[in-house]
Amino acid sequence: MQYRSLVKGSEEISTLGYGCMRLPVKGNRIDEEKTLEQMLYAFNEGVNYYDTAYPYHAGKSEVVLGKFIKKNNIRDKVYIADKLPAFLVTKQEQIEKYFNTQLERLDTDYIDYYLMHMLETMESWEKLKGFGIVEFIDEKKKKGEIKHIGFSFHGKQQEFIKILEDYPWDFCQIQFNYLDEYNQAGLAGLKRADELGIGVVVMEPLRGGNLAAKAPDKVIEKFSKYDKTRSPAHWALRWIWNHPEVSVVLSGMNVDEHIRENIEVANTTLARSMSEEELKVVDEVKEIYKSLMKVPCTGCNYCMPCPFGVDIPGTFASYNDKYFFGSRQTQIMYLTRVTGLTSGVKTGADLCTDCGLCEKHCPQNIKIRDELKNAHKDMDMPLVRGAMNIASSFMNRRKRKSNK
Repeated sequence: MQYRSLVKGSEEISTLGYGCMRLPVKGNRIDEEKTLEQMLYAFNEGVNYYDTAYPYHAGKSEVVLGKFIKKNNIRDKVYIADKLPAFLVTKQEQIEKYFNTQLERLDTDYIDYYLMHMLETMESWEKLKGFGIVEFIDEKKKKGEIKHIGFSFHGKQQEFIKILEDYPWDFCQIQFNYLDEYNQAGLAGLKRADELGIGVVVMEPLRGGNLAAKAPDKVIEKFSKYDKTRSPAHWALRWIWNHPEVSVVLSGMNVDEHIRENIEVANTTLARSMSEEELKVVDEVKEIYKSLMKVPCTGCNYCMPCPFGVDIPGTFASYNDKYFFGSRQTQIMYLTRVTGLTSGVKTGADLCTDCGLCEKHCPQNIKIRDELKNAHKDMDMPLVRGAMNIASSFMNRRKRKSNK
């Protein structure tokens, strides 16, 4: 494993960080046995940075990470990154409460890298300052309960730079990949952080899988013409690590094969190692994606839960997949959400009531309500939906009878 300093003059961090937002699940719960096995494999391969947050897996991500660290007695060998849910803070005393809850869940008495979660504007940072966050940080650093302080960002570039310049941050976390080179904080934000000596952690390197396993045939063909041995994920990760300003790339790993590949790429990729020809291939792939993608959703789930039951990320994934892969099967899968055929619960875009709550939390600033309407109009097949509704009603009647 290769290592880079995230905070200048401090410990070296594995260039691959273990993202704990998309852990393997069984039903609606984390598959703890599988998760602990995968985390240990990554640790044994040199991964020492584990990133979680208060809301991930409804709070269970922090708990499972804490179990992993305690079970293997490796607290002094790993670095925990966790996040204050800034978007939930409405009064000063909540900051201490959230922090103490996180220490309890993680079963630790300190957090190595603590972030203000999901700042979007300078106003959101000023709001936290009004609640005494600076004094809180100073106190926790003096006590050793927080080692390094940072923030994660989803918003416009100019707002990122304002926040970056307003406080002596140790590090920051931004969304950065070859499709988002000029979105959100973007390349300019990355460069400015480096100029200020602020370390950078990259999230969403594969855009929720859209740059990896979900890559369309045209993208795979383009990459294969240059090198058949490299997967789309390999290209995407290598492109990020090519930037010397990046210290850590987070990957939400939950498939054994993906973990092995990510580690392999991390082991072999140096900064400024991509040739002009390779960079040109990536530029050509960017254009392919831009021509195919309908909604720039990464599947981060910040828009969830929808109070009316819409599976927003699932709807957009099906919508994009239809155009990535040209398959009608994606429409069939979407209609199972609309009718509740397989789960017994309807979660289609047709349930949207235009409340707008989801849009307040979307890091990509997607006009979710409009796009849900577009997706449903495009994905709906009335005859198929009608048949599925009949089948769903029949199955539900049978279930009710069997339960009597």
